[in-house]
Amino acid sequence: MKGDLHCHTTLSDGTLGIEDIIIQAKRTGIDFISITDHDTMSSISRAKVLGERHGVLTIPGVELSAWDKTRGRKVHILCYAPQKPDRLEGICKKSCEIRTACAKEMIEKVMKLYPITSDSVLKHVGGSKSIFKQHIMHALIDYGYSTHFYGRLNDELFDLKNGSCIVEREYPDVNYVLDLIHSARGAAVMAHPVFYDSVELLEELAAAGKIDGAEVYHYTADENQRAELLKITEKYDLIVTGGSDFHGLYNARPTHIGENTTDMANLDRILKLSGKKKSSDPNKTENKTDTSNN
Repeated sequence: MKGDLHCHTTLSDGTLGIEDIIIQAKRTGIDFISITDHDTMSSISRAKVLGERHGVLTIPGVELSAWDKTRGRKVHILCYAPQKPDRLEGICKKSCEIRTACAKEMIEKVMKLYPITSDSVLKHVGGSKSIFKQHIMHALIDYGYSTHFYGRLNDELFDLKNGSCIVEREYPDVNYVLDLIHSARGAAVMAHPVFYDSVELLEELAAAGKIDGAEVYHYTADENQRAELLKITEKYDLIVTGGSDFHGLYNARPTHIGENTTDMANLDRILKLSGKKKSSDPNKTENKTDTSNN
C-alpha cells in the first residue's frame, strides 16, 4: 500500500477541489492521501466523507507556515492526524492573515506596473482561505502579460530575493509551531527540506527531538539530496514521507498525484505517534511573531 501525503486544493493554492483530488488518487492506484492545504484544516471533514465514498483512506493534514529565526527564512511543517485539531485553529488564522496582508501589498505593487484590478485577482481566490501569488499571476495571464505561472514575469515580480513586488513577513517561530502540533497530538514532518534550504535546520530539530519526520521524496530533492536526507532520518529515527505537492494548474513544475509516495510502514508510524502524543501547553514557551517586513 502507498499514499500521497502532500496535496493542495482550492482551499489554498490548488486548482482542483477535494473530490477531484480523491477521485484522481483512486484512478492512479493510491491507497491513502492527505490533503495538506496551507494553514487551513477546512478539508478534513469533507475529505473523510468523500474518501469513504470512493474507497481512499484520507489522513487529516495541514501544511503550516513557520519561520526559521536563526536563518531568517520560511520553513513549512506538515502536521498529520492531529487528535485535537482545534488547538491549531488560532495559528492557521494568524498565518492566513499574514499571507493575505502580504498579498494585498503585492497586488498594489503589481497594479502600479500593469493595468489590472484587485477584482481580477480576487475572482481567482474563490474558496481559498488566503490570497496567493498564483492568484495574482492568474490575473496577469488573463490579460495577456504572460502565458506561464512560472517563468520570466513571475521571477521579475515574485522572486524571493530580487522580485520587484515580493512582500514577505515573519510567520510564527518554527519551535512554537512544532510545540503546538505536538500539543494537538499530531505528527510533525518537515516539508521539502531542500526547497527552503532547511536541511541544517532539520538536523538541529531532530537532534533536539522536536521534529518527527522529513519529506524526503519531493520533486525539489535530487538523488544525492535524498540520500543526504535519508542519512539524517536514519540517524535520528525519523519518519520518512513522500508526496507530490500537487497544486493542479498552479504546479511549479509538472507533477501528478502519486508521483512521490509514502509507504504503509511510515504511515503506521505517523498514526501510532499521533495517538501517543501527550498534550502540553505551547503558549508557555511561545515566541512572539514579528510581523515587520524582512
